[in-house]
Amino acid sequence: MSSTEAHTTSRDAAAGTVDMRLEVQIIPVSDVDRAKQFYQRLGWRLDADDAPLPGLRIVQVTPPGSGASVTFGTGLTAAAPGSALAGLIVSDIEAAHADLAGRGIAARAIWHGPPFPAGARQPGPDPDRTSYGSFCSFTDPDGNTWLVQEVTTRLPGQPGRTCSPPRCAPRSSRCADTPVAGAYRLPCYRGCHAG
Repeated sequence: MSSTEAHTTSRDAAAGTVDMRLEVQIIPVSDVDRAKQFYQRLGWRLDADDAPLPGLRIVQVTPPGSGASVTFGTGLTAAAPGSALAGLIVSDIEAAHADLAGRGIAARAIWHGPPFPAGARQPGPDPDRTSYGSFCSFTDPDGNTWLVQEVTTRLPGQPGRTCSPPRCAPRSSRCADTPVAGAYRLPCYRGCHAG
């Protein structure tokens, strides 16, 4: 890295404008081959299956249309298999649910309202098909949970974003776990609006 690059990155960081893209999510699994088979059955692209050292195996898959990949294997994480919770964004929750079912994946029935707590969920898609308002979920063989959320229109401040998870609302709005125009977004950290 040149001194110009280092200076530019430092200045951008101070201004809060350094891009930080989530590109890899590591999930814990107990059986790497079973997990690999499951994610390929979902139609996710196999990017890598490498064992560069004894006791280390890295499998990476990418969901269709996603800029982020999922990595699992052996020697990657001390987290308990089945402890991950991650999100997927789709443009049509009913089509996504049907696709999962067609692949033999036992997805939970579609619901609307907040994703958490489960007792607040209402059956079926959001009646107005409000963006951020409809969900389903499924688990992998280890119990890692994938929350699938329908997003048809992005909230302000997210130009050109079509397949990444939602961010916190602008400073002037309430935190993301409150209703926004009749929809719910995934919860954010309370400190997201500080500054």
